[in-house]
Amino acid sequence: MILTLAEAALGAGARLEAPASAQGVGALVASGYSIDSRTVAAGELFFAVRGERLDGHDFVVAALEHGAIGAVVSVHRVVSLPNAALAAPLLIVEDPLIALQTLAAHVRRQWGKRVVGVTGSAGKTSTKEAVAAVLAAEFPVLKSLGNLNNGFGLPLQLLRLEPEHEYAVIEMGMNHSGEIAQLCRIAAPDWGVVTNVGMAHVENFPDGQAGIARAKYELIESLPPNGVAFLNCDDRYVSQFGRDFPGKTVYFGAGPCSDPLIAAVREGDQLEIDLVSEGREATLKLSLLGRHNAVNAAAAIAVGQEAGVPLDAAIHALEQLTPGDKRGQILHLHGATIINDAYNSNPEALKAMILTLTARPATRRILVAGEMLELGDFAAELHADCGRAAAEARVDVIVGVRGHAADLVRGVTEAAVPGVATIFLHDADAAGEWLKENLRTGDVVLVKGSRGVRLERAIDALMSHDDAN
Repeated sequence: MILTLAEAALGAGARLEAPASAQGVGALVASGYSIDSRTVAAGELFFAVRGERLDGHDFVVAALEHGAIGAVVSVHRVVSLPNAALAAPLLIVEDPLIALQTLAAHVRRQWGKRVVGVTGSAGKTSTKEAVAAVLAAEFPVLKSLGNLNNGFGLPLQLLRLEPEHEYAVIEMGMNHSGEIAQLCRIAAPDWGVVTNVGMAHVENFPDGQAGIARAKYELIESLPPNGVAFLNCDDRYVSQFGRDFPGKTVYFGAGPCSDPLIAAVREGDQLEIDLVSEGREATLKLSLLGRHNAVNAAAAIAVGQEAGVPLDAAIHALEQLTPGDKRGQILHLHGATIINDAYNSNPEALKAMILTLTARPATRRILVAGEMLELGDFAAELHADCGRAAAEARVDVIVGVRGHAADLVRGVTEAAVPGVATIFLHDADAAGEWLKENLRTGDVVLVKGSRGVRLERAIDALMSHDDAN
């Protein structure tokens, strides 16, 4: 939202200071907001937040040189700022991150319309994209970009709100208890969508999946009494989230409590979904891979029907969706088909994509599975369980890459399914070399791993090899 520096200071709880020679500083207009000096645009207000590795105060001058209109800085760092920074308008606060979140909460409440929060252990971003697409069929919609879903990214998304927006669809991630509750205090969601409860980030939850469920429930707990909870009927935890919620509950999925109801799913070049929504039957053809996307689409239709979006318009909007970067993208190389799902991984998402792999006709089906991070003491057994699932699904070749992916290979061996080959490699570069040497015409390869494994490098190596040839 476009604000003057005086308005931004008021909303952030800041003291606006400028050189004595400057006139009318408070009337200067901030056209946007940034926490990254490398990408800050001219006219934006720079927040000097402190991250895990870097402190934004060290980059205030760089942000100003890139055209930032001013900077939000800590009162404890003002005396250490270079003269070039002191010559610019400064908003002085105790903590720039808290100021960013405070300003975002202020803007959200000034805007005053409907926020839809989306969370889940897997599929958050896909569901957010689907919900936003359905709502945009009838309304001006702000959606959070990419997966900017934490205490840094979420407030930056809310600051993009403009008066013309009727809905905001905001993704909410978490890796510890209380994080979603904190995000809800900033975003004040009216409606909440929960897709599933899995084992992602379980290293921070000693009580395992039950603790993750309680953390996801924080979204529903934060909704107002007149809010709406959209819940996956098929998930054993999420399906119970409506029991104590005083507002309206809408269930989606394949279970008997669902409306919209997924009646049938067929996998091929497209994902065909037979639906029943408010008594009407329809078929949806998605260009997204994986049966799990049927549930994500049903969630979007549920939100759409509550908002008054006609079913035909919702289906048309969903059928325009395309896979995001490294999220189920299809590549054709060396006569083989590569499913690039290397953006991230967790046990539930990996098992879902294994089923997608085995549903495709192929000479050989190959799984290149990178280590899944943030699983803590559960890591070895969860990786082994995924290995057993891959073997039982009759994947022909299973390649484990890095760390605990060795346990995934162990799980394949323990399953003792005849004809399944395995190999363990230590990094993504080695996986790329293996693919270059072993890929055959007619193979279908699923590449999936946690962000830190950077398995896209294996695909990049394969593509470079293809270009060289």
